[in-house]
Amino acid sequence: MLYRNSSVISSVAEKSLLVFILICFSCQPKHDVPVTIELNNNWQFKKATDSVWHSATVPGNIFSDLLDHKLIEDPFIGNNEEKVQWLSETDWEYKTTFSLNEETLQKKHLELNFEGLDTYASVYLNDSLILKANNAFRAWDVDVKPILKEENELRLIFEPTLKYEEAEKEKLPYELPEGNRIFTRKAQFQYGWDWGPKLNTTGIWRPIELIAWNNVKTDDILIIQEELRDDMAIISVGLLTQFGDKEDLTLDFYINDSLYKTFDSYKGPGITFSIENPKRWWPHNIGKPYLYDLKFIFRDGRNILDSTSVKTGLRTIELITEKDNIGESFYFEVNNVPVYAKGANYIPQHSFQDKVTYAHYEKLLNDVVDANMNMLRVWGGGIYENDIFYDLCDEKGILVWQDFMFACAMYPGNEDFLENVHQEASYNINRLRNHASIALWCGNNESSEGWQRWGWQADRSETEKEEIWSNYLKVFDSILPNTVSTLTNTPYWESSPKYGRGNPKYKTEGDAHDWWIWHDGYPFEHLEENVPRLMSEFGFQSLPSYETIRYINQSDSIEIASAGFKNHQKHSRGFQIIEDYMKRDFPVPNNAEDYVYMSQLLQAHGITKGIEAQRRAKPYNMGTLYWQLNDCWPAVSWSSIDYFGNWKALHYKAKHSFEDVLISSKVENNILKTWIVNDNLNSEKGTLSTQLMTFDGTVLWKNSKEIKVDSISSVIKRQLDLRTIKFNKNETVLVSTFNNSTSNFYFTKPKDLKLKQESIQKKISKSKTGFTIELRSKTLQKDVFVFTKSKGHFSDNYFDLLPNQTKTIEFLTENEDSINFNIKSFNNFIR
Repeated sequence: MLYRNSSVISSVAEKSLLVFILICFSCQPKHDVPVTIELNNNWQFKKATDSVWHSATVPGNIFSDLLDHKLIEDPFIGNNEEKVQWLSETDWEYKTTFSLNEETLQKKHLELNFEGLDTYASVYLNDSLILKANNAFRAWDVDVKPILKEENELRLIFEPTLKYEEAEKEKLPYELPEGNRIFTRKAQFQYGWDWGPKLNTTGIWRPIELIAWNNVKTDDILIIQEELRDDMAIISVGLLTQFGDKEDLTLDFYINDSLYKTFDSYKGPGITFSIENPKRWWPHNIGKPYLYDLKFIFRDGRNILDSTSVKTGLRTIELITEKDNIGESFYFEVNNVPVYAKGANYIPQHSFQDKVTYAHYEKLLNDVVDANMNMLRVWGGGIYENDIFYDLCDEKGILVWQDFMFACAMYPGNEDFLENVHQEASYNINRLRNHASIALWCGNNESSEGWQRWGWQADRSETEKEEIWSNYLKVFDSILPNTVSTLTNTPYWESSPKYGRGNPKYKTEGDAHDWWIWHDGYPFEHLEENVPRLMSEFGFQSLPSYETIRYINQSDSIEIASAGFKNHQKHSRGFQIIEDYMKRDFPVPNNAEDYVYMSQLLQAHGITKGIEAQRRAKPYNMGTLYWQLNDCWPAVSWSSIDYFGNWKALHYKAKHSFEDVLISSKVENNILKTWIVNDNLNSEKGTLSTQLMTFDGTVLWKNSKEIKVDSISSVIKRQLDLRTIKFNKNETVLVSTFNNSTSNFYFTKPKDLKLKQESIQKKISKSKTGFTIELRSKTLQKDVFVFTKSKGHFSDNYFDLLPNQTKTIEFLTENEDSINFNIKSFNNFIR
């Protein structure tokens, strides 16, 4: 059991400040701050019908606990997923005991806080039923002072979701898409998706805390920017504080650990203050994501009664949707500056949330920044993420498009369900509203598109259709937008996308999901000719890293035809779609190891073609978020980073395509056009140098000129009539440079390139952080892939090695031993 002497203290810096303050007031015999006791020890679990208890980890879930005791096989390996489905159909029981001293029991208020119960749980304290929970996305607070004693037992019984879902299903005279999951408020992806397993968890998935206090306890803080100018910021702070019978309290208010003002005889409900020459919070690629640390200390004389804090950034964020002569805009303005959104869609990092550590969040979000992304869309079939996710997005300057947790379905509209949704929305908006990174609340993922386009209305009466759509509007056009507007100033968007791809307006209004690629088999070139206002989903699958494949198969060899590996491809046509696209543009290897490599090149080729087309279309298009960033288990999927954190080719190549200053070329009617895209707030001046080069390094044509590129723009800076130059398109590359940006443009499909066979010389040397690798070749080597079995990260990979030039990359690793580095080049597959 862990005791914490503060209601909301979360950072080392804040704890240090409180210690300092306590020392300063040490002449007082005692301070009366709220005490938080984390109930994370002595937990046990069992099947409800069993008599044998096993130790449990809380927070956690039943899958993790059974795995810890080796009572089930790892569902992430081979076909084991199918062997554990019984867990979700079973009643489970958890219990713990805890002791309280007399001082705690004498507190005026004793409250149990359940931050996350998954999902249908009956909670007993000392054999008294204190809670019936039915929403994994809500916290539950229960007054337990009358029940607590020195020795206590807390017991929870979790029932299968299916029991409640079938009961709700029976109440409807029709069937709603898509399946039983719609009745239960928990992570929808756990019921299975086309990239994830069916592992429907149950258990105590977030902490349980006992909070004890006498008079003063701050439950929530609301930061309101009344005015934000370059010379002055005026901020109001709402403090939701319980005062009990205390009057004439003193409030000490600190900004960045410095006392700003002391408020005597404070009675609430908040304060207003100003900051001269405020520092603004910006997305990391255009400014510094500055955060202010605000702290509030309540005291009665010299006796400290409560301390709470919040970090916040000062910025304005608006979603601009204005009619124009084409349709309607869709872009974000931060601090009155249009921001081009660059990033990806984020899903839960693990099927079992307890396995996601701080290190996982830190690494993944560093990978986001490293790849020049400035926005993540938290997809609506997952979870409202842990606080640390948003804390790190604030610190790192990553904008967050936050879906409410509804995806690809129509939902019921009875009063109990709607009230549950309202409480869920209120809780999560209140929890997240002070985060500078939150740019948008979106009602759902693809539910509107599904109703309009996926055949969900077929064979239904008009009355039935009207009722289902009316219930949709109750949630997404009433409850959610009203709750957002009441509790925060963050914009709200009803559904992503606004229009499905079957509606021509998908290119001219709102955000778009373009799945003509992949699902409908359109060629990648489709993305160059069909650019929407903001692309919030488009993607293509690839196979994962060799490490992931070995883990799935529990074999040292690379096998992609085993039954176990095929179970990790959840799209029914996935393997065939990859093969069909590969045949169009790439050679198709027979060797499994080579096929994995080629599949990643294929994915990167298609998605970066779309990214660059969308960026060239700026400001008509103002964002590109591909599907998807990460994986929740080892899988064949659309991700650019696999389950073990390995970057696929897409992540390396997206890093280039997301650079703030991008060189991008395209041939239209024999005219080679080269754009310079500048996302910076300042204009860029420099020399644009262009060379038409054969693969052995012979320069056929070159040109240089001084140019200026305006801020936040995309402009054609060179046009070349290719009919004026004699060259073989399949033996030539266009190499362009501008300041620190470089671009290699090819004139034919990869499979048609006449690349030459030549060795690659490598030089390996030890460095402080791992190894330095120098590569060189006499001919252009395309898509050079360096790999090893040792754990680590390559600073660059899947790159083009220009003829007679040295390329230096770093391999970051904790491995001190010598490492064997292997190399693949696309040249090896062209004959």
